[in-house]
This record gives sequence, C-alpha cells and structure tokens, in this order.
Amino acid sequence: MAVKIYTSPSCASCRKAKKWLNEYGIDYVEKNIFVSKLSKEELKSILEKTVHGFEDIISTRSKIFKEKELDIEDMTINSLLEFIEHNPSVLKRPIIIDDRRLQIGYNDEEIRVFIPREMRERNSATFKQELFANNAKANSSK
Repeated sequence: MAVKIYTSPSCASCRKAKKWLNEYGIDYVEKNIFVSKLSKEELKSILEKTVHGFEDIISTRSKIFKEKELDIEDMTINSLLEFIEHNPSVLKRPIIIDDRRLQIGYNDEEIRVFIPREMRERNSATFKQELFANNAKANSSK
C-alpha cells in the first residue's frame, strides 16, 4: 500500500502534511473525507494501527459529537463505524497511513517515519560526508 492521506479542504495540518510529503518526493493518494467517505473496511484498517482505538481518531471536541452528547465507551464498534461513516467531521486530520505506519495529525518529527529507508540511508550517508568534510576543514585551519 502506498501512503494514503485522509484530508479535508479547510484543514491547515492537512496542507502542511501534503506539502511535507511533496517536498520529500513521497508518492501518496489523497482522499478528501467529505467528498469520498471512508468505508468501514478503511476505518478498520486505520483502527488496526492505532494504540487506543477510536480515541486516537475521533475528536470528541467536534461539534456533532458534543451536540449528540456521545460517549465512545457507550457505543458498539459497529455503531461507532456507522457514526463516522455518516459524520466524517469527527475524525482527527490528517490521517496518514501505509502498510505499517499510521500518523494522526501533523507533527514535524513523527511524519519522518514515512521517508523511505533508501532515502533515509542516502540522506544519512550525505550527512556523514558533509560532517566529515566540515570536520576536516575545521581541523586544517587550526
């Protein structure tokens, strides 16, 4: 699975995440959660990678969640899945996922897990070369 990012148009964090992915040349598939609703299977795939289940992906501060006075603990898994399907605005955004990793929201440090290993190794080698060159230059000027 390539990187998939679930977004909404008005989400500043979503724009930051897409910009970051573009800057690092990481291919991704974007899915606007208001145009193309998430299926139960997609939600289950996301939930499999969470630490705390629904608590990780649902914003209990969202307007609809507060209006309906819902409690995640009182809802069955199927009722929560259906609720999210019909009310995607309750999802925290962006949701970035691939075969092994999941990130909810945008975080400069955490998003780095999506950099492919080859690129990390290449960047690490380049960094080491630059560091060695800088150290050599500093030592030769002493």
